[in-house]
Amino acid sequence: MEVTQMLTAHSLLVQIFLGFLLAGLFVPMLTAKNPAGFKKASFIYTMIFQGLATMIAFAGIVAVFTGDLGWSTTSIIMMIVWALLMMSEIKKHKLIKLGNLKNVETHALLRSVFYKVSAGQIVLVVLMVVLMILKVKGVITL
Repeated sequence: MEVTQMLTAHSLLVQIFLGFLLAGLFVPMLTAKNPAGFKKASFIYTMIFQGLATMIAFAGIVAVFTGDLGWSTTSIIMMIVWALLMMSEIKKHKLIKLGNLKNVETHALLRSVFYKVSAGQIVLVVLMVVLMILKVKGVITL
C-alpha cells in the first residue's frame, strides 16, 4: 500500500470519526427517559469511539513509518490530541458507569457531562482537521 493510500485511509477514517462524534450527540437525547439505556448506549458509544480512534492512530503511524515522513510537529500534535480524546472518553465513560443513574438529578448531570465532553472532542478534531488543511494549503508551516 502506498503512503498516499494510507494517508487517504487516515483522512477517511477521520471524516467517519467526526460524523460518529456528531451522531453521538443524540445519545443523551434518545435515552433521556431511560437511565439503563443511557448507560448501555454510552458503553457501546465508548467502545466504537475507542475502536475508530485507534484505527485513525494506527493508519497515521503506518503512514509515518512506511513513507519515512518523520515525526513532524503536526504528527506530535495529532498524538497529543489522540491521547486527550481517549483520556476524556475513558473518564466520561467511567463517570457514567459509576454514577447512580436511578437518581434523576444525577442522570441529568451525566447527560450534561456527555454533551460537554463530546462537544470538546468535536472541537479538538475539527481544530486538528483545520490545522492540517492550513498546512497542506501552505498557509502555515509546522
